Order: sequence, then structure tokens, then C-alpha cells
Amino acid sequence: MTGYKLAIIRILILTSILLLSISSSGCLRSFEDESQLGITNMDISAKEVKSAFVDIDVTTYVENYYGDSSKNTSLLLKAFSTRTGLLVVQTQDNIGIINKGDTVNITQSLKLQKEGGYRIVSVLFEEEKNKNTREITINNLENLPADVQDIGVEVAGMDFLVREVNGSRVVIQSDLYLTNEGISTSENYKILIKAREMDARLLADKVWIETGSIRPETTIIKSVNLTVPDQYNYVVEVLIWNNDTIVKRGEDYVQLKPEMTIDTGTQVKTKHVETGDFIIPAETEDSMAYADDAMGGFGILLASATMLLVALMQRRREK
Repeated sequence: MTGYKLAIIRILILTSILLLSISSSGCLRSFEDESQLGITNMDISAKEVKSAFVDIDVTTYVENYYGDSSKNTSLLLKAFSTRTGLLVVQTQDNIGIINKGDTVNITQSLKLQKEGGYRIVSVLFEEEKNKNTREITINNLENLPADVQDIGVEVAGMDFLVREVNGSRVVIQSDLYLTNEGISTSENYKILIKAREMDARLLADKVWIETGSIRPETTIIKSVNLTVPDQYNYVVEVLIWNNDTIVKRGEDYVQLKPEMTIDTGTQVKTKHVETGDFIIPAETEDSMAYADDAMGGFGILLASATMLLVALMQRRREK
């Protein structure tokens, strides 16, 4: 009986060892099958620097350093303000499957306001599971010089007034509407305004002025007089200079000899414009501007109402 019991004990021990080995082998195999993903590095570069914003590119490197190929992966990129801690902007992009031993990279873009600093956080997901997180901090974005072509000042519009007609010469007042779309007061830039005849492309007149300093989110009006020959059509060109570089352009048209098409487009007829009819006396314009300023835009309506009231009272007296 003793030998029989020993044999049974040996069989049980061997069976236990075998089962334990099989179980351990399965656990190891299961562990080896699971991909091991990690963010190895992050690179940040300024893609475009404007007066109010900076566009950055964030390149994140992801490695599958152990196990089998991953399931579908994605990367969530967030930007937090270092001053407030609040989430400012985020974006998420798919990476796909990453094979064992491979390193892939993905570049994502963020548009950040050009002030203070930000904490840039990359969160790696394998399907819905958070696999790894890495972050980097950037500071003092306001110190980045803006691209030379972006000064924040835009030509928002142009108006034209006839100031004087002297024989064959016309004095045209050009009003330029300049808007500062940046977040800080603009510098003083030079502006060249030119009147160019449409057909011959000859310059009729040109004038240099300066923008002056423009507060952010503010529109100002700069006026210049251009003296040109009457009965021609002109392109009025506006060039804003930053030192020796043209950084902004704008244009509009003054047609002192417009044309119209008749007979279903088969014949072109020139229209005669009596330029002198459009002269606005300075005192009339000044009084209109004063009335508008004083009455908040209701000066003309008030004047009309007053004239009507006077007429009614006069008529009542005559009765």
C-alpha cells in the first residue's frame, strides 16, 4: 500500500506541476500578446506667427516597444492656459495600427492666442483605453516676432469725393478706412496711394502718408487728395509699407468716364459724367458731420422735422 500511495502522490504532484505550467504559459502568452505603447518624444514648432495669434505644429512620436501589433490608436492633443489652468483648445486624430517595434509620428496643429504660456498635453489611446500621457510647456508667446507680412492693419474700404474741378483737372479726395485687427496698438506705417489710369496704366498722381498708431479693434480714416485728368477711369491703389517691404495692398475704382453695354452686349456706349455736379462744398460737409456728431446720427432727420414744423406754423398763421 505504501508504494501505491507514493505513486498516487507522484502523479498528483506531476499533474499539479503540469497544470501550473500550462496556466503560467497562458498568462505569459496573454501578456506578450498585449501591445505596449508609449509616447517617446514631442516636438513643437511655430507654423505661422501673426500679430494676435500663433499657429503651432506639435509632432508626437509613439512607439510599440513590446508585444504584438496594437489595435486602432488615436492621439488627443490639448492646450491648457498656464495662467488660468483652463482648457483652451483640443484636437484628436487617428494613428491606426502600430506594429511591434515600430515608431510612428503624427503632427497636429493648434491655433493659440499670442499671449502668456500653454501646457501642451498629448494623450495616447488604444481604442478607448488610455495608454500613455506626455506634456510639454511653452511660454512667452507674445515675444515671438510676427511674420513680416502680417502687421494687423487691414484696408477695410475706400470712399471718394470730388473736391474741385479746374478745367480738365479734378481733385478727388480718397478716404481710406484702416482697421487694426491685432491685439495691440499698431506701429506707424507708410502708405503710398496711387491713381492709375485703367487702360494705359499710366500714373496720374501719387501721395505718401502715414497710418499713425491704431488701437486694437479700431478703424480710422485717412484722407488724401489726388489730382487727375477729368474724363478718364482710374484704379486707386493703396500700398502699406513696413520699412522697405510692401505688407498690405488694397484698391478701388473711380470711373469719370464709365461705359455701358447696350443692344444685348453688341454695342458699347460711353456715358458722360459731369464731374462738377459731384462737388461737395467743405462747409456743407462740415455742417453735416457736426450735426451727425452732435445728434448721434439724427441731425438730418431733426433738421427735416424742424423745417416741416416751421412750414405748418406759417401756413396756420396765413389762415
